[in-house]
Amino acid sequence: MEPHFKSWAESAPRLVAVAAGRDAADLVVRGCKLVNVQSREILDWQVAVADGRFAYVGPDASHCIGPDTRVIEAEGRYLIPGLCDGHMHIESGMLTPAEFAAAVVPHGTTTMFTDPHEIANVLGLKGVRMMHDEALMQPINIYTQMPSCAPSAPGLETTGFEISAEDVAEAMAWPGIIGLGEMMNFPGVINGDPQMLAEMAATMKAGKTVGGHYASPDKGIAFSAYVAGGAADDHEGTAEADAIARVRNGMRSMMRLGSAWYDVESQITAVTEMGLDPRNFILCTDDCHSGTLVNDGHMNRVVRHAIECGCDPLIALQMATINTATHFGLERELGSIAPGRRADMILTSDLKTLPIEEVIARGQIVARDGKITVECPHYDWPIAARQTVHMKPLTATNFEIPAPDGANKVKAKVIGVVENQAPTEALTAELPVVDGLVEGEGDTYQIALVERHKATGQVTNGFVSGFGYQGRMAMASTVAHDSHHMIVVGTDREMMAKAANRLGEVGGGVTVWKDGAELALVELPIAGLMSDSPAAEVAAKADRMVAAMAECGCTLNNAYMQHSLLALVVIPSLRISDLGLVDVDKFEITDLFEENA
Repeated sequence: MEPHFKSWAESAPRLVAVAAGRDAADLVVRGCKLVNVQSREILDWQVAVADGRFAYVGPDASHCIGPDTRVIEAEGRYLIPGLCDGHMHIESGMLTPAEFAAAVVPHGTTTMFTDPHEIANVLGLKGVRMMHDEALMQPINIYTQMPSCAPSAPGLETTGFEISAEDVAEAMAWPGIIGLGEMMNFPGVINGDPQMLAEMAATMKAGKTVGGHYASPDKGIAFSAYVAGGAADDHEGTAEADAIARVRNGMRSMMRLGSAWYDVESQITAVTEMGLDPRNFILCTDDCHSGTLVNDGHMNRVVRHAIECGCDPLIALQMATINTATHFGLERELGSIAPGRRADMILTSDLKTLPIEEVIARGQIVARDGKITVECPHYDWPIAARQTVHMKPLTATNFEIPAPDGANKVKAKVIGVVENQAPTEALTAELPVVDGLVEGEGDTYQIALVERHKATGQVTNGFVSGFGYQGRMAMASTVAHDSHHMIVVGTDREMMAKAANRLGEVGGGVTVWKDGAELALVELPIAGLMSDSPAAEVAAKADRMVAAMAECGCTLNNAYMQHSLLALVVIPSLRISDLGLVDVDKFEITDLFEENA
């Protein structure tokens, strides 16, 4: 766990002494243009830091300098607060909290509010505790939201573990828990589901924040009922009207720019054109892949994008600092450069392009010119967290789909992948029967969901189209939102078996096979979701995986994300789970064959 970081109350005697000039500061930054997000001004001020907190913030800090004070000359650069990510999932980067922190610190992120609901599906409350504990070891602030929905759709999938209202109540007492993770079961809330309401009640009783997730265009009575349940924010908006509806109902509108989500440009007009109060808007990433973190940035990328969309730079910075802190009840702890707050700050030479030149967290220089300068300690992940792929060896026969008796062709339901979108189409295809088995044809090939939590041997088989695969190939992944079994897609049953077994050998990850050989492998040994290798190494393997998919004929943008979402049984229209083919429009298991053709 983290070495003790003194509270404002504990540090107050020294902060007062430094501000009054009776004691010397640990660090002084002078010669800067200070961006004050409290008043939305740029001031020629200086700062003095003691015990990792701001002691003096004002025109002249010379009275705080002693013989051992470190002085940073800003040379006219801007001093801005460290950036905060209001909603995100560390597992989406395929990295542990330590390696995620190491990847984003050079980009100026000093605070993250994370929802580890991916690991909750695999390892339950123990997995959440492991993420929480590694988060608290880091030199930056990583707050954990207790996951609310595992499984996300009870009765349609089986998770490794289930999260109960009792689990939520227990977690609310942990030191790094800031609230409840996104309440995805919005139909449950609207219909008064006792468990969902109990989870939110436990969070509110603890004085913490309930995260929202309202993935419906209906802004009528259903939306009002959801907000009445207690959700305090929402990141699922995609249009200006969504953002407006959230803030008018007292929620914070979280606008996201992740690796696959581009929802800032369509919503920020609520501020830039409609003129709504910007203090109720927050910027976040939701999901960022390792490649995005290594090559493009993190919250600095989101702020830059908001500015490019016409947002005043100071307002964009508020949306990524003080607004986020205020939302989680931490306005007097972080999110601004003001006395008593954690000394999280960035030196940058330009407020629009936002180059991150120096990053200071809790008064310590943590990155300079894109390079991290501190250690991000690793948690000692136990064997139980590294051996989560429990499955029996599979053969090609496990992926056979028997035809109805006497049929020589069938009409099968097919999951249709839609480029750049999370929803799928519910398609049908007339498929041939060869030796009593249904075969894929053309752009329709097989998909299988392999149970990997309890080694039941269960394999659910179906059909999918849209990737463009050709030849003898298969791709398998243990990142399979939300219950994270194993998704295997392939044109050849032998390749499918080899791909699945390979992930069993390495303890999880993503693998691509073609013509009997493995083209790419991303090992994700922790819960089958994360690697404790550096982000650059994971990103390089992920790049190779994307290239391998293309070598198998895949033409889709962001196809790996599409693959990993094929079992997400809370987003329409057709999905696959360990229990069968799921018609999400009707929220029920459905038959694979429509009728004999």
